[in-house]
Amino acid sequence: MAEQVETGEAPPVELGLDTFGDVEVDANGDRVSYAQVIRNVVEQAVLADRVGVDFYGIGEHHRDDFAISSPEVVLAAIASRTERIHLGSAVTVLSSDDPVRVYEKFATLDAVSNGRAEIILGRGSFTESFPLFGFNLQDYEVLFEEKLDLLSHLLDEKPVTWEGTIRPPLTNQDVFPKTASGRIKAWVGVGGSPESVVRAARYGLPLVLAIIGGQPARFAPYVDLYHRALAQLGQERLPVAVHSPGFIAATDEEAADILWPHQQTMMNRIGAERGWPPTNRERFESEIQEGALHVGSPETVAQKIADTVRTLGVQRFDLKYTSGTVPHEHLMTAIELYGTVVIPRVRELLAQDPAEALGIPVS
Repeated sequence: MAEQVETGEAPPVELGLDTFGDVEVDANGDRVSYAQVIRNVVEQAVLADRVGVDFYGIGEHHRDDFAISSPEVVLAAIASRTERIHLGSAVTVLSSDDPVRVYEKFATLDAVSNGRAEIILGRGSFTESFPLFGFNLQDYEVLFEEKLDLLSHLLDEKPVTWEGTIRPPLTNQDVFPKTASGRIKAWVGVGGSPESVVRAARYGLPLVLAIIGGQPARFAPYVDLYHRALAQLGQERLPVAVHSPGFIAATDEEAADILWPHQQTMMNRIGAERGWPPTNRERFESEIQEGALHVGSPETVAQKIADTVRTLGVQRFDLKYTSGTVPHEHLMTAIELYGTVVIPRVRELLAQDPAEALGIPVS
């Protein structure tokens, strides 16, 4: 890959999948058990590896509509049944975790996966983990800032001396296991605040933009800010990834019709918690046509992904292919289409009309 950059040839954009382990329903509309959802996620990841997906990310949640609260354990199970796909969190809620344990768990995952582990660090879009683990939401900012600072030192895999306000200091403390490569790849996931973008640059970590609503083009200033911040801080140019929701079926109509009732239920539940108005089919269709939803036939989704990559000049696109209680069988079909049709088509489209910023290695 380094040779490609030296010769001016852009490395191919990486194309991944993300899931939060959304609790599904079966063909009869009955809720599936948490245990079965977790087993289904493993099968989905195995299929993703087989059909050529580059990355598989699992989000951490602590609420009843998502089955996975310990992504690292599920990712280790996936690692044992896959060969090439990179495996990571989407995201690890660092604010309510311990940076030393985060490093240890992902270093272990890196070993069992033969160097395929990645961490996406974030604060998450839900706050259930704070009271669950005894953290005060009033400490929201300082928890993430200090824990990210500590983890950034741990990633160097050298003895760490560190002091902050949220935990006892470390003095020349070594942490194990060490990785074979000497460093786990870690990203910072952000929802679009300038402060978070600059923070990622300050720590010299790649950026993941969570674009879950609205036109992707409105995030272009954040990509520009990130690269300007890296340059001003004397950091090397680093990759940017996008995480966006979507779903794939044989036709545009089928994809929308399958996804809509599940998306509606999920959005209305979250909306009721956050004071949003109920969603409707018109808004859903608008978000497909003009917003962040990458939903439709393989050709429609490929065209939209390629447009997002070109517009933002990013090096990776991760499709959050689960949204609410969509049954496992539909998710497997979506993964099959993503790997066998969408990914080759996106690469074909980008080869015909590449994004200017693709000459940044992703690994």
